[in-house]
Amino acid sequence: MGWGDLGVFGEPSKETPNLDVMAAQGMLFPNFYTANPLCSPSRAALLTGRLPVRNGFYTTNAHARNAYTPQEIVGGISQDEILLPELLKKKDYVSKIIGKWHLGHRSQYLPLKHGFDEWFGSPNCHFGPYNNSVRPNIPVYNNSEMTGRYYEEFEINVKTGESNLTQIYLKEGLDFISQQATAQRPFFLYWAPDATHSPVYASERFLGKSQRGRYGDAVMELDDSIGQILAHLVSLGIHNNTLVFFTSDNGAAVMSGAHQSGSNGPFLCGKETTFEGGMREPAIAWWPGRIPAGTGINFCPGQEVPGVTTHTQEEHTMQPLIFHLGQDPGERYPISVQSEEYRDVHRQVTAVVEQHQKDLIPGMPQLNMCDLAVMNWSPPGCELLGKCLKAPESNPWKCVWPH
Repeated sequence: MGWGDLGVFGEPSKETPNLDVMAAQGMLFPNFYTANPLCSPSRAALLTGRLPVRNGFYTTNAHARNAYTPQEIVGGISQDEILLPELLKKKDYVSKIIGKWHLGHRSQYLPLKHGFDEWFGSPNCHFGPYNNSVRPNIPVYNNSEMTGRYYEEFEINVKTGESNLTQIYLKEGLDFISQQATAQRPFFLYWAPDATHSPVYASERFLGKSQRGRYGDAVMELDDSIGQILAHLVSLGIHNNTLVFFTSDNGAAVMSGAHQSGSNGPFLCGKETTFEGGMREPAIAWWPGRIPAGTGINFCPGQEVPGVTTHTQEEHTMQPLIFHLGQDPGERYPISVQSEEYRDVHRQVTAVVEQHQKDLIPGMPQLNMCDLAVMNWSPPGCELLGKCLKAPESNPWKCVWPH
């Protein structure tokens, strides 16, 4: 989702009433940034608190470091990384992830090996459908074993956009909260649906309801789900002891075509770019009684800026593009390199970069190698379901990242 998808940030159709109320009752972060404009490295940073270049979620195969974890990726989150649920476990928290993981799909990289106690969801995004001979459909896990596959047991109709997945994820979340509240155990719920990721989907009750097409339908369903989660916390009487944080892994995709693309408001471009539209995310913190209410708004179609939004990777290290985001949030007017303002800011930025480079200890890159043999052919639990598939012979290659 993008910064401009929320009514509180000015989206004109005002189809996110629950998120807008959440912002009014809590703290809105208009200048919240992700660590990367792609899903996998962003999520790795969120759960480790470390930049992708430190936690290994980057590639050295190309000039830019951006990469993610498709089915054929060999690597995943390192055993050396300490994830948030591992820290919380020391304080007796029970942790569950619901939805997309995306930090590696091979068994050693899955959530229950990295601090989570429970999981219902998938290791990858819901791309497909595939014919299971050249490429398998993505499995859906219930804890440590698969319980089916997308487009098979868990249906997604690409043509109509109908799928009940968000409702399934919502029920899993509400049930988990109820169980922990009844047991009076502290808990961490990482609720990560991916309905707004292309191919966008929504359940029957929401299809066709939005003025913004199918993408808007998905946003409306996610907004409704978040409203139900907050209301559930209130009904259980634990809302004053529960911090809820809403955000996105990267800016909305603006290259996915009609009904599949979101909005990044006034900001340039979106997902897969390091412009504001790709890096600045909607973010809201909600904790009644602790956070005061009302605290704290091609890849660039139609937004081309000459010399800036180039379609080749340009080297700007020696003379970086610098924008004044307070005056130019759309990043359309680079500050002149000949101005005193540019020289002053460049000196400040250079000092920060040099300190970062001095202190940096890069993690081993996990996103360099690909291999068709490591795809989701035979996930744990496939034997019981009769869903195991024959993998091709291993033939690793260096992944190609065009982003």
